[in-house]
Amino acid sequence: MWFFGKKKRITEAGALIGATDYHTHLLPGVDDGVQNIETTLHILERYETIGIKELWLTPHIMEDYPNTAAGLKEHFAQLCDKYKGPITLHLAAEYMLDNHFNKILGKEELLPIGKEGKHLLVETSYYTPPVMLYSTFEHIKSSGYHPLFAHAERYLYLEKEHYTALRERGVKFQLNIPSLAGVYGPATRDKAVWLLKNEMYSATGLDAHCERAIDVVENLRINKSLLQKLKNITKGNI
Repeated sequence: MWFFGKKKRITEAGALIGATDYHTHLLPGVDDGVQNIETTLHILERYETIGIKELWLTPHIMEDYPNTAAGLKEHFAQLCDKYKGPITLHLAAEYMLDNHFNKILGKEELLPIGKEGKHLLVETSYYTPPVMLYSTFEHIKSSGYHPLFAHAERYLYLEKEHYTALRERGVKFQLNIPSLAGVYGPATRDKAVWLLKNEMYSATGLDAHCERAIDVVENLRINKSLLQKLKNITKGNI
């Protein structure tokens, strides 16, 4: 099992030095994440200490938070005006595959993720998939984007064969690193380990809504084999 053998803290091993965090809710006052710019600036200082080089701000766009690209860009500009640290900040969004997404795909300006702007960070309910999950992914691809499935290990309705099928259809997966610490429960941890061991992930992130995500990651210990696989992903780019 993954938890046997000598384990090392990922921060001690430098797993996050030069890494890119592709999933955060640190853009203040726009969703269920950080609510003020002072807190964001404090968390960014802590990100600096663990070695993060680039960070994507990915606020929710969904029926509960119908943010627009234009509005989020205004908030992002305000944050960039205040933050003068070494981390390179980027703006994208996390899209819930709901009715709101179906309305805006292809009709409004989207906020893709990745330096070439070719991916969309997307999510669904943790418990049940959208009725047209596979066709929605195909629609995303036909619109010129690659789906990046946020915190892929957290979906209770997905089994191992589903991940394989989705990957064959061009869907990429993002790991929430705190999942490896059991933050979302042992079942999610075990699924994250399986996906990591089988090199199914293309991107990582803390999915930070507050400072606690960094507390968890600073103390996360995993064995040498998984640590190397994690390093390979954190240094990669989509």
